[in-house]
Amino acid sequence: MNITRLLSPAWAMKITQRYVPFADAASSELPLGRLLRLSLFQLSIGMTLALLVGTLNRVMIVELGVPAWWVALSVALPLVFAPLRALIGYRSDTHPSALGLKRMPYMWIGTILMFGGLAIMPFALLLLSLPQEQGVEIWAGRIGAALAFLLVGAGMQITQTAGMALASDISPEAKRPRVVALLYSMLLLGMIAGSALLGWLLTDFSATRLVQVVQGSAVLVAVLNLASLWKQEHRQTRRGPRKAHGFARSWQRLMALPKMRRFLWTVGLGTVAFSMQDIVLEPYGGEVLGMDVGLTSMLTAMSAGGALLAFGLSARIMGRGIDTIRLAAGGALLGLPAFACVIFSAPLASPLLFQTGAALIGFAGGLFSVGMLLTAMDMPERELTGLVLGAWGAVQATAAGVSMAIGGVLRDVVGALATGGWLGTALNSPVTGYSFVFHLEIYLLFVVLIALGPLVRRREQRPTATHPIGLAELPG
Repeated sequence: MNITRLLSPAWAMKITQRYVPFADAASSELPLGRLLRLSLFQLSIGMTLALLVGTLNRVMIVELGVPAWWVALSVALPLVFAPLRALIGYRSDTHPSALGLKRMPYMWIGTILMFGGLAIMPFALLLLSLPQEQGVEIWAGRIGAALAFLLVGAGMQITQTAGMALASDISPEAKRPRVVALLYSMLLLGMIAGSALLGWLLTDFSATRLVQVVQGSAVLVAVLNLASLWKQEHRQTRRGPRKAHGFARSWQRLMALPKMRRFLWTVGLGTVAFSMQDIVLEPYGGEVLGMDVGLTSMLTAMSAGGALLAFGLSARIMGRGIDTIRLAAGGALLGLPAFACVIFSAPLASPLLFQTGAALIGFAGGLFSVGMLLTAMDMPERELTGLVLGAWGAVQATAAGVSMAIGGVLRDVVGALATGGWLGTALNSPVTGYSFVFHLEIYLLFVVLIALGPLVRRREQRPTATHPIGLAELPG
């Protein structure tokens, strides 16, 4: 082969588009460098999620002695704003900015809230590390931690909603699905990288080291978001006021779609079934199996890695024309042995079986999410696709928050009954509270499988058979 051809820009571009992930998402309007810089806001959100859900919950429960129900409620607080995601997206669509900007103001507000919450959190953690006899300081620390979680959660919801909408605005229509898929993949990569980094930094755990890590996270989030926002949105002409009752009319139209209510209920049930263990999984590894902070922090990376693998595998599966609901049902079925591995890891004293179960939970949950996302994309009324996806995200995030709070409360209540002798000598163990949560999730998965049945569309030819939809076509 001619060496000149190998060095030509056309050949280099061809090789790049073939072997570099998501290189074909770039375009003349949105070059690859600008697109990767835009995706940094998803990277920061993924790292923040790894900190909140993957590390702080175990540290607060095991090392700092905070009750699991309080930690569960605190971690669930960030999702209080989840039902407002559809409204946030609608308002950013119609923002009457005097500067001609509609997404940037919301992304600025979200970044400030995330930084503020992470800046408050170290001081609350310092109060939580004090001896339990100092009741006033302990309660001040718990309230401060709850406030910090609330600010960070609000910032994440606002930033992610406006950021995804901005990516949709500045990308060409033909490239839009792949751009959004790249952003979602960056979220998972942020969770994986954040979990690995936090596990390494907190190997030699101390309260001072924890404060330093959280403060560093606040600075890193601000830097990544500022770099992501820089010169991304072009100024437009100033718009007038919003139309009255525009969101209400669109929502009524959405709810009138066939099986839409059942679809949203199923999304919520499946999310609860796969999310209830999020708060108690790492404390389970630390308290029952004796794993240190570094090892349990890696669980989030393993779960996110399993989800990323599920998204990649879905590209091949959906190319064969399988019904999207059947794909979601496959994820629910795989969740059954996943939770069984976690349950049996305690009597077998096997951290490896526990880690396998955690990774399989992420893989199964990823398949379920893929199936339900693609079902949302295939809904009729294409002009309502954005609202459908906003409703999907709102239901999923709300269900995740509620289920995490319920999981923590159930662990405390059942665990207290078991160790107090109320459930008999056979169940007098700290494992009982955790095991009850895992068993409940298995039962919920059976309910999800029943709910998915009427949603299966029995058609001889599926659109995905001709136009394969995989990771690159996910709406985020």
